[in-house]
Amino acid sequence: MKVLAITGDKNFKEGHPRFDLQARSVEKLSVVFWGKGYTSPKIPEEKFDVVTSQDPFWRGLFAWRTARRIGAKFNVQVHADIPSQSFLKRLIARLVLNHADSIRAVSQKIKEQVENTGTTTPIFVLPVYVNWEHFRKVSQYYINKYVPDSQPTLLWLGRFEDEKDPLFALSVFKKVYKAVPNAKLVMLGSGSLEKMLRKEAKELPIEFPGWCDSTPYLLKARIVFSTSRAESWGMSIVEALSIGVPVVSPDVGIAKEAGAIVVSREKLAETIIDTLNSNIHGELKLQLLSKEEWATEWRKTLT
Repeated sequence: MKVLAITGDKNFKEGHPRFDLQARSVEKLSVVFWGKGYTSPKIPEEKFDVVTSQDPFWRGLFAWRTARRIGAKFNVQVHADIPSQSFLKRLIARLVLNHADSIRAVSQKIKEQVENTGTTTPIFVLPVYVNWEHFRKVSQYYINKYVPDSQPTLLWLGRFEDEKDPLFALSVFKKVYKAVPNAKLVMLGSGSLEKMLRKEAKELPIEFPGWCDSTPYLLKARIVFSTSRAESWGMSIVEALSIGVPVVSPDVGIAKEAGAIVVSREKLAETIIDTLNSNIHGELKLQLLSKEEWATEWRKTLT
């Protein structure tokens, strides 16, 4: 099977772990970048069996037209939370998904959103690949060096942007801090709201390490929590639960399926406090596939 991937990730090429994993499972995997400033990228002059798009929006529209032009099947990958998109993008998604030959959704939640577009196209559910073997080795390295922290640490990970709502995370922590005076918060990430966050966080036990390896912070966390308004998946949720750290989150992305404690945004602080007091452990409910298993399942989603 020869596959042409239409992507918005300039790093998705040979040497990229996900590219290498997918390329090994098909006869040939070629990539065309379609993003800002690339309205008409050059399509390789060769025959492809499948054209796959990394989303069902403008990029998906371009991929669909390309597939029709070259006589290939059309596959769409859906990672994004469809209802949170603009009206125009939702319309485009409906058009694209109803003309696809196959669809891959990264979670059951996303699959249900795709079904709501009215498509009758076969939908495969295949989560994002997690290199759990590597993560387990790295985790074990840090576990061996683990030094218990006297303060119960809450961990928040993400971009400091409105859709992740880091300012709401601060308000949640303030409520927790009143009930648990020795608690502290680590906000791992960066973004346009960082200056405002630091200003609001003054005199509170909050750390801003920036973007860095999350593993040592995950291992010291008592709880990981999310304040995202929408989430396409949620890698940090999976990583936290896989090493026994409980996650408290709204019903976004993979949270419910993965085994997070899912509550309304209004009850986040209350639930975090209860979880700290109960000292429970997290448990990952997702089945993590090996490289070979994941690659085999990914290939099936193209047919």
